[in-house]
Amino acid sequence: MARIASCAAVRLLVNFFYAHPVGHAVEALHYALGHHAAGPGREVSVALNAATAVRLAQFCPFVKEVYAIDHPFLEPCGDSAARLAALPREWDWIYDDGRRYQDFQLEAFPGMRDYYAASDVRLQALVRRSVAGYGDYVPHTALRFRLPVASSLGARIAVMPAGSSERSLYPSAGSWELILDALTDAFPDAPIALVGKTGSTALEPGERERLLAHRSRPLDVFDVDLAEQLAVVEAADVFVAPHTGFGLAALAVGTPWLALSGGRWFEYFFNHVPFRSVIPSDRYPVFSQFVPAEVVAEEDGPRTPSMTRARFEEDLDRIVAAAGELLAGSLSYEQALSDYFRDLVAAHDGETAGIWSIDGIHAGYV
Repeated sequence: MARIASCAAVRLLVNFFYAHPVGHAVEALHYALGHHAAGPGREVSVALNAATAVRLAQFCPFVKEVYAIDHPFLEPCGDSAARLAALPREWDWIYDDGRRYQDFQLEAFPGMRDYYAASDVRLQALVRRSVAGYGDYVPHTALRFRLPVASSLGARIAVMPAGSSERSLYPSAGSWELILDALTDAFPDAPIALVGKTGSTALEPGERERLLAHRSRPLDVFDVDLAEQLAVVEAADVFVAPHTGFGLAALAVGTPWLALSGGRWFEYFFNHVPFRSVIPSDRYPVFSQFVPAEVVAEEDGPRTPSMTRARFEEDLDRIVAAAGELLAGSLSYEQALSDYFRDLVAAHDGETAGIWSIDGIHAGYV
């Protein structure tokens, strides 16, 4: 096997082609940072699905190059080799997304299967090929984006009403009005900003305007440049949202995430930033993961039980209390982890087998 000359930089690729949500780009950059931190002289590059937030890599000085791979994820691809042509062939070390070795993922996402089959042919690791997060790697590093802009809007609470998944996984506009009422009454001197992107957020026409008309008069940060949106979140004291990949980006700018937890996925990325995940009571089924979530009828369309108005009416006091802790800066990161995993185990009826987290942070708490 070839050896790396001691005077040469180690060329390392984090090969992380996965689904498009923002959180998966953040995952890849977190792994890239952990591998970069394991030793000096490493030139770390990242290969990402072109449909994800590739631009986030520009906010990471430790990333030398980012390769945006225009390749289908859900559908099979007949020209994978051509789509990988811009990706350099030889690397010293290659670290793949571990999902590529999960058969159920390859069956569910034929495009991902075809990408990794083509990358196995094209890419050559001169020293080692392994899985991201293993080998020479420093786990649980604090990822921080360096943004090129700063915000002067003065919002203390940044709110993302919905992410890019199906509409049923997010609170309704009526539920958000309820939450905004409670936050405004509790924290009248904490300006609110709404962040999101029209077309990739599961709001129907008119709902954004409805929320902007709330008596708190939220600042409208929808559809502005990604760096500017993240700057608004960075300047805020708390980011409030259901489970969304943008929550991982909020943590990467050092802003606490108040997650209205529920739906299919629990929170699994922890970045040395205090947070609260308000998990509903056992009356509201949660965390089906790869199994489609149960839905129930609501006036404005079906919702998962954990995203119904009844759930939020029940949890308003907990949401306000969590916001108060994060706005005041009174919650430590360690306490946040301890409380969260206690609640997550309870939501799994005391079973821990289905609980996981990036870098296995949960193992010290369950």
